[in-house]
Amino acid sequence: MNKDWSEKNKEIQKLLSKEATFSDAIEKLIEFRNELFQHITWIVEGYPKEAFYQQPFAGANGYHSKTLAYSIWHIFRIEDIVAHEMIAEDEQILFSEKFLKKTASPIITTGNELEGKKIAEFSKKLNVQELYLYAKAVKESTDKILLQLQYKDLKRKFNEDTKKRLIKGKCVSKDENAFWLIDYWCGKDVKGLIQMPFSRHWIMHIEAMLRIKDRLCKDARKGADPVAICGLSCNHCFLGAWCGGCRTKYNVCSFATCSEGRICPNVKCCNEKNIDACYECSELETCEKGFFVPSNDGANAARAQCLYIRKHGKKEFLKVQTRLHEKYEFEKVQEVIGQDYKKALRMLEEE
Repeated sequence: MNKDWSEKNKEIQKLLSKEATFSDAIEKLIEFRNELFQHITWIVEGYPKEAFYQQPFAGANGYHSKTLAYSIWHIFRIEDIVAHEMIAEDEQILFSEKFLKKTASPIITTGNELEGKKIAEFSKKLNVQELYLYAKAVKESTDKILLQLQYKDLKRKFNEDTKKRLIKGKCVSKDENAFWLIDYWCGKDVKGLIQMPFSRHWIMHIEAMLRIKDRLCKDARKGADPVAICGLSCNHCFLGAWCGGCRTKYNVCSFATCSEGRICPNVKCCNEKNIDACYECSELETCEKGFFVPSNDGANAARAQCLYIRKHGKKEFLKVQTRLHEKYEFEKVQEVIGQDYKKALRMLEEE
């Protein structure tokens, strides 16, 4: 388990155990859930549709053997059921906000019964954007429920009526890989549910999602040109664990994710000019598009690197980048060569 996340979770559980610190525990739990959910947001906003039904670890033992889409569905179906059917005793978000139709899901269950290729087939049917909105709606509704709880509510247990309601709702499959969930949930009090479906369960599956996206990015970069359109080196970028590079579909560069249609202005411009990258453009020295906008503190570094590639080629550029990054962190390299692009070019050549 992620060490930082594990420590935060331990602190929250400790605070949750005392009435004097209960409010602090709920506040920190919601902050922690916001932090974890941000990773889901980055994945949904950054990756193409096909990323969500790929199984790069198919056949492995562990949550990482699933898909990105399945992981999101599973986390929030369990939370939706537990938060609303059990704690709040009201209607699930899946039904109250018509997300079953919106997500195009063929099932209403937690998905525990699905295995192997069936997970990929299920994931492929889902509308990922609506799935994300469903997850967000469930998270926000649970946060409201958490804020309404009092310390005395933590000891509330669940009876046979709860079990019957869960069975009648058919949101948990009768398959042996799933049906055990009902006894598991009903064997806990409210505190136990907060400690698992609302926190630890998130950690385990989001960690698995990060492993999946790491592998997808790594696979996407195999054989891809590591020199970015704007002149940066994807091999040395701090976004390496998240990005497959701007020459792949797994492009999560900020200028891509923040631009219309998720297409970086520099990529769009080079495509329109039918050139390989900005270093082939005659307007490079004066360009103010995308990465080269004057307000971008990396503009001069990128321009200098493009000019270096123009003069010396990509292979020599990558060698220089490797030498620089043996001396400095990525941010420091950009700072060192980002003051003035003409001076930066000379520094690159000296290196």
